[in-house]
Amino acid sequence: MSSPRRIVKVAAPVVVAVAAGMVAVAALPAGPPAGGGGSTRAASTPLADTPLEDRSDPATWTLPIQPYMFSKAEVRAMNRSRDRLIADCAKGAGLPDSGPAYDGPGTDGRTETDLRYGIHDAALAARRGYHPDAAAQEMRDRAVAAGAVVPAGPDADVLSACSASAGVTVPAPTQAEVVQAIMRDSYAESAKAPEVVAVFARWSACMRAKGYSYAKPTDVDDDPRFHARDGVGDVEIATATADVACRTRIPVAKVWFEAESALQTKAIRANRDVLNTVRAGVEEAVGRAAAADRAAGAAGS
Repeated sequence: MSSPRRIVKVAAPVVVAVAAGMVAVAALPAGPPAGGGGSTRAASTPLADTPLEDRSDPATWTLPIQPYMFSKAEVRAMNRSRDRLIADCAKGAGLPDSGPAYDGPGTDGRTETDLRYGIHDAALAARRGYHPDAAAQEMRDRAVAAGAVVPAGPDADVLSACSASAGVTVPAPTQAEVVQAIMRDSYAESAKAPEVVAVFARWSACMRAKGYSYAKPTDVDDDPRFHARDGVGDVEIATATADVACRTRIPVAKVWFEAESALQTKAIRANRDVLNTVRAGVEEAVGRAAAADRAAGAAGS
């Protein structure tokens, strides 16, 4: 089975201490998550309520499970807080300054839904095919290379201790197991929904008319010709351009998103209590990071 848009990720983990096993999901009408309980974070936004100008951009859509997750912006903010605490600790222990941690653009989409159902940016597809933006990829690659040298001996022990100390103040942001299970299972199951299978068939027919033979959109991600890291070929660009053109005509992302939202809504109702605990933990962790930032700002002023 294919997974959402292949990417190269480099991310510091974050942990919310809520355990749960695999989550079975079943179709129900899409809707907002149940039992939210007065959260201060943004609630789910069904597609029907999305402004008309945004309905064509999957990056603006919100899955029902997302209010129980750390958002990309929250992950970056918490990692910045943790990195600052670790750097201050290491400096106090006499280690050389390693410079600021990477905080540039990601290569896995602007939001959790941006590339979840495939590419949709015609201009980027015409330049880069199925690859990320070149500048973002270069910055990410440099960050990976810079972080490839891992200290050994006493320095490693110091950094490990500093990381543990930072975690006491700002917990690391890993999505709760129940959330990961719902995201994983709903993606896989929604691809089998009759309406999604039907829209895949329409997309396949559109691609076939343009000279490309793929049974479903995820098959493009499995094409080994488009996995190269050292360049983007004409075939990839032509295929990606045709792909986006077919997606413009046929609502692959919208139909898939709505099917997955229905499955997630069912799973949220079945796991309401544990998810409410997860949500509280996420909000507390985000609040602790914000408090640490305020304290650091006050100390530096």
